[in-house]
Amino acid sequence: MPYSEVERILGGKPEAKEVRAVIYARVSSSDQKTDLERQIQYLTQYCAAKGYKIVDVISDIASGLKTNRKGLLKLFNYIINRQVDVVVVTYRDRLTRFGFEYLEYFFKQFGVRIDVVYGEEPKDAYQELVEDLLAIVTSFAGKLYGMRSHRKKKLVQGFRKLLEEVEKDG
Repeated sequence: MPYSEVERILGGKPEAKEVRAVIYARVSSSDQKTDLERQIQYLTQYCAAKGYKIVDVISDIASGLKTNRKGLLKLFNYIINRQVDVVVVTYRDRLTRFGFEYLEYFFKQFGVRIDVVYGEEPKDAYQELVEDLLAIVTSFAGKLYGMRSHRKKKLVQGFRKLLEEVEKDG
């Protein structure tokens, strides 16, 4: 029997607990697939460097506002079934555009932490943010005026025009 095994049995050095990780990557549209692949490649290298055991690599092509993303729901199942210790993402907004703290709290109840590799969102994420903002305005306008109403269309068109003007001036 190797000395390390004898030492472990006798209570010497405790065996290091394996950290089970799920990688979660997301982009908002299919024309960003190269960015999705880049996220996955980087996070895989990151996990290897940290010594994490990758349980699964989950990805979504959907808005960060969408709550019923297939991959996100799969991630929730891993967490609820206690099959993961850490969720690894590049930026907070990859997991959700709003309410990150709620998810963090929920995950923590199952002993799962979120490892955000980068702090702030990259500057080139502007377009995705604009798309999310338009989605919010469209949704609220639809609730206020009805989904097919002329006033809703007018509000959304006006908001679009405003965003274009801001972009030109910015």
